[in-house]
Amino acid sequence: MNYRHSYHAGNFADVVKHLAEVAILEHLAKKDAPFAVIDSHAGRGLYDLVSEQARKTGEAAAGIERLRGLSGPPLLDRYLALVADTGNDGASARAGATTKYYPGSPLIAVRLMRPQDRLVAIEKHPEEAALLTQVLAPWRKARVEEGDGYARLLALLPPPERRGLVLIDPPFEAVDEFETAARTVRDAVRKFTTGIYLIWYPIKSEAAGNAFVGEVLAAGTSKAIKIEIGIDAPDDKLGRAGLLVLNPPFLFDAEMKAALGKVAPLLQARARLEWLAGQA
Repeated sequence: MNYRHSYHAGNFADVVKHLAEVAILEHLAKKDAPFAVIDSHAGRGLYDLVSEQARKTGEAAAGIERLRGLSGPPLLDRYLALVADTGNDGASARAGATTKYYPGSPLIAVRLMRPQDRLVAIEKHPEEAALLTQVLAPWRKARVEEGDGYARLLALLPPPERRGLVLIDPPFEAVDEFETAARTVRDAVRKFTTGIYLIWYPIKSEAAGNAFVGEVLAAGTSKAIKIEIGIDAPDDKLGRAGLLVLNPPFLFDAEMKAALGKVAPLLQARARLEWLAGQA
């Protein structure tokens, strides 16, 4: 499957992934100790929702645009405020105009970081990495690395801070990408056992999705949550996606369930959260 993000930014899967990211980062920020964020497939960081690519699919219109004007619970409010204030048209977005820009995961991360926290954003494609460097330029403790996300991730673990978020959101372009992603997660967890891991994956078949989850869980993590979200979509379009959260923070499940209960009906989506290991 080819998942080039400029075509899909702000879609139903992005909404859920970024709600989870916000929930995790706000939890990490509750302690004064610094944390690290390592984003293995960071993309360009900022997406224009009126670009030719975005308009071609219309996925943002069926995703983030359906949530304009929504409020509560607190996690959802925080996420929507981050989106509304993205780019240079935050005021118009809050007033109800079409949201022009949508933040990628590295931009969300730096906007929730404190001065003592740090981001390493890895991007393989030179043009995307160059754009990401421009987006993150205002943040002194954000670094962009151009390279293979899987290899660089393992080289960066464990981080000196010994606490943080590892975000793995590959494009799933290669035939063996599921196997590569699962193997990398297993190796990463062995190097950074206490880290929080947020792993996104497309679900094209029940068997493939379950196999991927099983391979990841072979790392032996003690706590794991799976979130799945699906919409009605043609066979050649992304209609279902999953998130694996390893070592989820306290009350993460409750916060996500509350947010999903508000957004899923508006996205015309089916959402499910399930503990796979170590339910709190």
